[in-house]
Amino acid sequence: MYKIIEKDPYLAHYEDDINMRMERYKEKKKQLLGRGKYLKNFANAHKYYGFHREKDGWVYREWAPGADKLYLTGDFNDWNWTDTPLKKLDNGNWEVFLPGDTLQMGSRVMTIVNNGGNLTQHIPVYAMRVTQDWDTQSWCCEVWDSEDYEWTDAKFESNEPPVIYEAHVGMSCEDYRIATYREFADNVLPHVQEAGYNTVQLMAVMEHPYYGSFGYQVSSFFAASSRQGYPNDLKYLVNKAHSMGIRVLLDVVHSHAVGNTLEGINLFDGTDYQYFHQGPKGDHSAWGTKLFNYDKPEVLHFLLSNLKFWLEEYHFDGFRFDGVTSMLYHDHGLGSAFTNMDMYFSMNTDVEAITYLQLANELIREVNPKAMTIAEDMSGMPGMCEPVADGGIGFDYRLGMGLPDLWIKLVKDWKDEDWNLGMIWHELVSRQARTIAYCESHDQALVGDQTLMFRLAGANMYDQMEKSCHTFEIDRAIALHKMIRLLTLAAGGDGYLAFMGNEFGHPEWIDFPREGNNNSFKYCRRQWSLMNNPALKYQDLYNFDYDMIHTALAYHIFDWQFPELKWIHEDDKVLAFERNGLVFVFNFSPNRDYSDYTIPVSHGADHHVLFTSDDARYNGYDRISHEDKSAFVPGMEGNYLKLFLPSRTCMVLYPADI
Repeated sequence: MYKIIEKDPYLAHYEDDINMRMERYKEKKKQLLGRGKYLKNFANAHKYYGFHREKDGWVYREWAPGADKLYLTGDFNDWNWTDTPLKKLDNGNWEVFLPGDTLQMGSRVMTIVNNGGNLTQHIPVYAMRVTQDWDTQSWCCEVWDSEDYEWTDAKFESNEPPVIYEAHVGMSCEDYRIATYREFADNVLPHVQEAGYNTVQLMAVMEHPYYGSFGYQVSSFFAASSRQGYPNDLKYLVNKAHSMGIRVLLDVVHSHAVGNTLEGINLFDGTDYQYFHQGPKGDHSAWGTKLFNYDKPEVLHFLLSNLKFWLEEYHFDGFRFDGVTSMLYHDHGLGSAFTNMDMYFSMNTDVEAITYLQLANELIREVNPKAMTIAEDMSGMPGMCEPVADGGIGFDYRLGMGLPDLWIKLVKDWKDEDWNLGMIWHELVSRQARTIAYCESHDQALVGDQTLMFRLAGANMYDQMEKSCHTFEIDRAIALHKMIRLLTLAAGGDGYLAFMGNEFGHPEWIDFPREGNNNSFKYCRRQWSLMNNPALKYQDLYNFDYDMIHTALAYHIFDWQFPELKWIHEDDKVLAFERNGLVFVFNFSPNRDYSDYTIPVSHGADHHVLFTSDDARYNGYDRISHEDKSAFVPGMEGNYLKLFLPSRTCMVLYPADI
């Protein structure tokens, strides 16, 4: 019996399914490795395929079993498509050697594939650099191999639970343009460090033809997006983050691939089944993208090598796996509520994808034992964050995707005086796996949706954010913005995530430059000047986020997996709980202040007030005294605090005896 069943007796009914998954994982691993022991010795496709410098020239190789002929064309042969053929080797491999300085770093090339007499043009599959002409929108491969880079991060190590700053490099500057890796490193990383976040999660790094896809329709899996700079610029970013004590995760997209044929890997050898499932099974009905065949050894070779490449070439500290729910189920989880356990163990479950994810997590730990993996899964698949050896899938964390949905529904559909605290508490603490909590990510900031602050405040943000201005709408929005974020961080998970700019209530939405907005960057940037303006309330929201994050890490609240509920009163709208010694108290009532409100606590010592959302530093009214609060109440047995709780405020306290 695997340990995941011992931990969760409800899984005993599905023991045969779990055993079947594990046998399949072992068989697939044996098929890939033969007599070999380690996946890291298997996942080296990138060291064979693609362009590689040798002492007397360049060698270029591809795997294209369905092709009749392959050619290399480029500026080295005046773009004559068939002048430079590749030699066919065994097992569908092709190779050409170009001597001397025929090719140079940066030479522009393309692959020409002959399938049945039909010639098609493609970006080489293992290209490390792919560029786009902004005016013509045409793409081209530049010959590239690993560059020398003077890494200084050999001693970097981070053992803290992840407090993640989700970021998009391209939209990280305030100018109307695409920012670069080096600009992000020099201008944004210092802010991340100051704000207290210990992890950066980078989106849209793997090359993608459509900028507005947020990087989720990948075309070149081994190429760092050239829009933001050169490969060594990305290495500079990662190296600098490590020097600041910040781990860097890559938002990796192995759940699907763009359907483009020139820019992508679709139909590369002329067949639709080279990397993907054949026919309709290979098409994602909702996303219009292609679906990998995770059962095919050559596809596993490609994907596992891709993970090793990003770990070794760019020193990423792990991955956030995109679209895991879509991978796990044949219907991609579309419209499924996952209300019973049978839905995880059925004909709808894609066991081949589960095997791939198990292999991926095992490989990642072989390459870097301290690497971190996070699954974007909303289904709650059992065993997601349990070790593979115990019958699990092997992730460290899953994203708490239900939490932003909860807050959106409450803010959108309910008056806050009608919020059910018991339901909110249940949603926050009902988790089977280690969870990254968040109340909003990039998903909630895109056109068609709204950030939490914009949903709370609406158009009032445009003319009521001066500190000298107090209106009911903005006061309510700021109060709830602070309370929701603190409650989510303190109770909702084992780590925390915020999207770039949302920590200070960035206004409006994200809209990438496109034909529909005249290719404007107006909404595809971050207005840091709002946060830095001492006359605006954005700075106060940042101050609250700063103290919230620093307090959570300083007092190690994530060392205590679950918060302990101490008090909940639906009519009063008061909630209190403890986590690793810290006491969190919330008054969600929109109009009732409470004097001497009694809250039970675990410790009998005086309690220090660390901060309250009503502090002037956070655009509050400074009504709550910071004097120590006694835990002794005459005539009552046990330990209690008597607190002044103004409406729509929260506070954090700490007992003096621990």
